[in-house]
Amino acid sequence: MKKSSLLQILSVICLSTPALSAADPAPTATTPDYAAMRAEVEALGKINEAPKYEVLDRPDTTPNLKPIFYSGLDYQGKPTTVFAWLGVPENTEGKKVPAVVLAHGGGGAASKDWVKNWNKHGYAAISMSLEGQTEYDPALKGYARNPNGIPPRPGIFGDAGAPIKDQWMYHAIANVNLAAALLRSLPEVDPSRVGIMGCSWGGIITSTAIGIDPRYAFAIPVYGCGGLDAVPNHWGGALGSNEVYKKVWDANLRLDRARMPILWHSWPQDAHFSMDAVNLSRKKAGSAVSELCLIPGMGHGNLSERHEWFAFADSVLKDGKPWIQEKSSKLESGKAQATFVSSKPLESAVLVSTTGTGHTGTRTWVETPATLKADGDKWNAEADVPAGTTACFLNVKTGSLTATSDYFEIK
Repeated sequence: MKKSSLLQILSVICLSTPALSAADPAPTATTPDYAAMRAEVEALGKINEAPKYEVLDRPDTTPNLKPIFYSGLDYQGKPTTVFAWLGVPENTEGKKVPAVVLAHGGGGAASKDWVKNWNKHGYAAISMSLEGQTEYDPALKGYARNPNGIPPRPGIFGDAGAPIKDQWMYHAIANVNLAAALLRSLPEVDPSRVGIMGCSWGGIITSTAIGIDPRYAFAIPVYGCGGLDAVPNHWGGALGSNEVYKKVWDANLRLDRARMPILWHSWPQDAHFSMDAVNLSRKKAGSAVSELCLIPGMGHGNLSERHEWFAFADSVLKDGKPWIQEKSSKLESGKAQATFVSSKPLESAVLVSTTGTGHTGTRTWVETPATLKADGDKWNAEADVPAGTTACFLNVKTGSLTATSDYFEIK
């Protein structure tokens, strides 16, 4: 099969997705019409026209890396704009390059360095401020407000009672899809090879957006996932009774529509997003390629560079398949086992496990040796599971790259 044909299959376009069927109560004066709200949200997946944008005349503006404002959707009947950094690689020499939309986390903003890192790896990139701000202002010791931006994010879906088109998440999804349309319109960009990634809140946006707009060529949700109402921390506390989140916004509602390759990237000690929630979203995704990468001690933040991101995107868009794929895994008779197919020779394996209970981010995780054996083009990793283990997974490594087996919860 030709590479272009494979990419077309991996980037299935499905623009006419009907509203989800669900056991919704009949709409009343006090009960929202959830089906209508979902239809409004899913219409964001049909954004095709690139927004108009203006390049700012600043000393740090270069031909390849530019601060811009682009047009967003109306908020409460008024036009909005979005601040972003837009960059393309140098010396494209007339070649069409792949591209990526970058969604920041809570407390973040458009990141020039994040864009530059992807540009260095041969990708056009756009990073936009999604909470109505521009970028960090040292004089303010914070972010300057965009006078034509949407309001700041209202906590954790705190505006669920507002009309759907005036909710922050509606504009966050719209603004990443508009950014993708902008990238697709650039003469340097191959419109069939535009991916998306995001950290934390950006990971929630990413995992939500790929179920709404399946045109993304790849996706990398970092930390963020769906099913947040069931996470036993601030997420569950805020969303446990939020029916608009559960019936309209939960990424898990639509992840079965996501057909692009996905790399789910997190770490077991994350205090925000539990490993079982991340793994549940991974399993709900409709993609044939939905990989997991859990890095002990990685930390939580607005990351701008990880080797696994670029290796994943490069192998999908240039080689036609990820550099590594888990083919099978199991936990039985006190042993964890996983088989991988890798285009790179693997060097080592470890078991990462915990005997703790409760939210995974509050548990102690330990690493113990695992065996790794080559078998033709396959690699078999195996380890004894310590007594009392409540959750575990296997990591295999080569150079600076790590890949993770299925995540096992032991009841």
